[in-house]
Amino acid sequence: MEYNTSRSKMSISEYGRNIQKMIEYIITVEDKDKRNKLARATIDVMGRLNPHLRDVSDFKHKLWDHLFIMSDFKLDVDSPYPIPSPEVLTRKPERLKYASNNINFKHYGRNLERMIDKASTFPEGEEKDALIKLIANHMKKSYLTWNRESVSDEEIAKHLSTLSNGKLKLNENIRLNHTNEILSKNKRRKHHQKPPSSKSQHYKGRKTQ
Repeated sequence: MEYNTSRSKMSISEYGRNIQKMIEYIITVEDKDKRNKLARATIDVMGRLNPHLRDVSDFKHKLWDHLFIMSDFKLDVDSPYPIPSPEVLTRKPERLKYASNNINFKHYGRNLERMIDKASTFPEGEEKDALIKLIANHMKKSYLTWNRESVSDEEIAKHLSTLSNGKLKLNENIRLNHTNEILSKNKRRKHHQKPPSSKSQHYKGRKTQ
């Protein structure tokens, strides 16, 4: 009887012990043509055992990579793809690159900062004034989403000036949407998005006697 402690290490256990033994046998075959035939046959079996890999882009390439990994990179056969090196198993993934610039007001978000940058390039006129009012109203709504306390139009105007480096000025005569109106709309939106409970659905479907 064989015990796992006496068996060879399985690098990829998903294929099972029999595939591992087939690969170990192929390594011992002296004739390279025969090794190539056996390797291709093993690849076919590996593909049938893991049909979900067919949904992976270039799944044949992945199967060949797994074949060499399971052979501990000792298998000498002709692969239709570049043969991986042992370093691929120990290589650390590249660090994700994050934006280096910080967001001045996180509750407004980076997209709004981009909108402000774009609006700053507009020529003076009615179109720019309308865009400034639209951005300011959006800022007020975003502010109240994260902070339920009231915020004045003057404070929003200061934030707008700060984010635009003084390039955008909110006209003093412009009145933004009222705080109560914004909070009421947010409340109604959340109410409509709330899924009905199973209990209410149960009673709704019952007929009155």
